Amino acid sequence: MTKTWKPDTWRSLPIEQVPHYPDAGKLAEVEARLASYPPLVFAGEARALKAQLADVAAGKAFLLQGGDCAESFAEHGADNIRDFFRVFLQMAVVLTYAASQPVVKVGRIAGQFAKPRSSNIERQGEVELPSYRGDIINGIEFTPEARIPDPNRLEMAYRQSAATLNLLRAFAQGGYANLDNVHQWMLGFLSDSPQASRYQLIADRISEALAFMRACGIDPARHPELRSTDIYTSHEALLLGYEQALTRVDSTTGDWYATSGHMIWIGDRTRQADHAHVEYFRGIKNPVGLKCGPSMTPDGLLRLIDMLNPANEPGRLTLIGRFGAGKVGDHLPPLVRAVEREGRSVVWSCDPMHGNTITMAGYKTRPFDKVLSEVEDFFAIHRAEGTYAGGIHIEMTGKNVTECTGGAKAISADDLSDRYHTHCDPRLNADQAIELAFLVAENLKKEREDKQFAQVANG
Repeated sequence: MTKTWKPDTWRSLPIEQVPHYPDAGKLAEVEARLASYPPLVFAGEARALKAQLADVAAGKAFLLQGGDCAESFAEHGADNIRDFFRVFLQMAVVLTYAASQPVVKVGRIAGQFAKPRSSNIERQGEVELPSYRGDIINGIEFTPEARIPDPNRLEMAYRQSAATLNLLRAFAQGGYANLDNVHQWMLGFLSDSPQASRYQLIADRISEALAFMRACGIDPARHPELRSTDIYTSHEALLLGYEQALTRVDSTTGDWYATSGHMIWIGDRTRQADHAHVEYFRGIKNPVGLKCGPSMTPDGLLRLIDMLNPANEPGRLTLIGRFGAGKVGDHLPPLVRAVEREGRSVVWSCDPMHGNTITMAGYKTRPFDKVLSEVEDFFAIHRAEGTYAGGIHIEMTGKNVTECTGGAKAISADDLSDRYHTHCDPRLNADQAIELAFLVAENLKKEREDKQFAQVANG
């Protein structure tokens, strides 16, 4: 590992999950143009997110991270962005009320285009073609032409990310995020949910809290903190050429920041300590994430923490477990104990999606009960270890798709073909995402009550 870091030192190291571009000259031209474009996010915003994640690491806030499996060029539109934002806010309000503490909102959006693949080849019948790797790289159409990596797609992804960020900021600050609006949307969800009675108590208490605030003269229309919110963007940083082009020096600190998103993460397939992705990540000052799958060992994790967060800076590193229902109990506790033993400051987050993918009726899907089981085990393990379960990381959409089975409306294998729209992996639909938020809220409420009990017991 080189001691002197620059945005391009990763290029001298082995790298996984990157495509072969037939025209290297064209790729270099596009990357050079991207390097001249304005940043998508700013260093000050990334620092603000890191400060909020430091609160999560200290048990004073909760991280909600979610969004599309893979953004697409074809489905980019204001309605899709609005629907995602709407559901995300509903989840955040439920979690905020249950935890009685802030919820840090980080979307998988405005940059989540590239996808790692388990195989370089996709087969349909007797035909083999290169795998689809996300719209930033190649096309999903099963033709030889579409599957050729195209450098022009990098600029298309940049422009779509810029447009998405522009609309997200307008929604977040322009009144759409008014707390009254969000609560009315929530009541609409409850009116249609077969599990309404289970969640009605939380909804009623939120209604009472809003009524109390109005009686005290606190009207969301006159208080900016009740009609606006902060939302940050994140993605898996697979294409390091794209990331390098958008890596800039912050004029106020002299530090390097990735300006493609507020937070970026290393996937479970690209976290080799002596490879390119870890080398790139160690030099940027953004908050970063690290996916931890079943093959992660305690010693391996500590080595990566040393490389990615040598100063033990709170909020810098989020560890995102993705083990699978039934496996998290075997793999998570040894990692938690190692990190605690060494006194490392991290955010612990649960990705209950990627370890629970199965094939059913010819479709990739994720059973909702498996997703819920991994989340429940995640909280139980942290309670047993005396550590803080700090967040969830999910693939979701604001649309009424049928990609994950189960949930209150009991999507079955026969329903998958109705509205299976994902470009890659199955996502929770709007109802399932909000239902998960209520279920997580029950865990957060229990943790809050346990803390209060412990404080009283200790005098």
